[in-house]
Parts: sequence; structure tokens; C-alpha cells
Amino acid sequence: MGVKIGINQIKKDMFIVHDGEPYRVLDYDHVKPGKGQAFVRVKAKNMKTGNVIEITYKSSDSIELADFEQRQMSYSYSDGDSYWFIDMNTGDMIAVPAAVLGDEAKFLKEGMEVFIFLDKGQPIGVELPKSAVYEVIETEPGFKGDTATSTLKPAKIDTGAEIQVPLFINEGDKIKVDTRTGKYIERVNE
Repeated sequence: MGVKIGINQIKKDMFIVHDGEPYRVLDYDHVKPGKGQAFVRVKAKNMKTGNVIEITYKSSDSIELADFEQRQMSYSYSDGDSYWFIDMNTGDMIAVPAAVLGDEAKFLKEGMEVFIFLDKGQPIGVELPKSAVYEVIETEPGFKGDTATSTLKPAKIDTGAEIQVPLFINEGDKIKVDTRTGKYIERVNE
């Protein structure tokens, strides 16, 4: 049984237990209607299934914090069904099923430091860094003067993911990408 806190102490990225399942808080909203009792609307992702649900709590409710292990590990390789991570301190290897990673897998790079969430020894989630630098390996050529508009074009990065980038980005450019949304942030000069 985890620690209980008042619903008014909830924060984004907190891990809670709802109906016996671990959830990660994606967003929350304190609502104070003109009439009636205040409540908190929570948008949360199930760490086992990946489903996102909306939960409503009365302002007097308390919630249980999820009690599981969080380990910093380095991405090693994929064998098709699973992604393998190594603990740099102990040398332990953990296989994370592809279903647990979901869309985040397309932003994994060899050697990338991530956090793995374990519930009773089983991996239930992976948190990538908020942003990472990738090389553009395929895109249409850019032209001088293409920096003034906000028009975007498709580009393939070195992990194989396809994202939208500004027109001035060329093959071989290094770019910073938000791993949570897959959006281009900026060009990086290395």
C-alpha cells in the first residue's frame, strides 16, 4: 500500500493508483463551480496498458501514490519484440516489451539514458529525456531564404522516425526534437 495524499496536492507526472492500477498524471484541473462542491479532473495514463482516461475526484478525496521502482538505465538494442536496457552501475539487463514503449520507441538511440519504471520487477513504463539531438538522414533540400515562413516539410531522422521540420533544414543537419511530442525544437550546431 502506497502513501496517501490529499487530491489538492496532485502534480503533473506524479504516479498514482486508481482501481488498483498504476497511472501517471498527464494533466489536472481544479474546478470550482458556482454551485456545489469543488472537484479535481485528472487526465492520467495507465502505465500497464497505455490507455489515457479522465478521472474526477471530489476536493475532499485522497489518492494513493503508486509504489514502484524507478531505475536509470541506458538503451542497448532491440530484438524486434523487446527493447533491451542496461543498468550502467550493476550491469543488469532488462527487456521492455515493445507494447510498453509504444510511440516513444521511435526516438530511442543507442546509449540514450532513460528511466525505467518497474512494478513488482516488471517494466511498466519508460521515460525518455524531454528532448534529444538527432541527425536528419532524409529530406528535401532547403533553399537560402526559406527561414522567413513557418512552413514545414517531412524529414527522416537517424532513428527512422519521420517528423516535420522547417524548410531550411537539410540532410546531415543535427536537430533537437521533443521526444514527448515528436516536434522539431531547433537546429543544433555541433
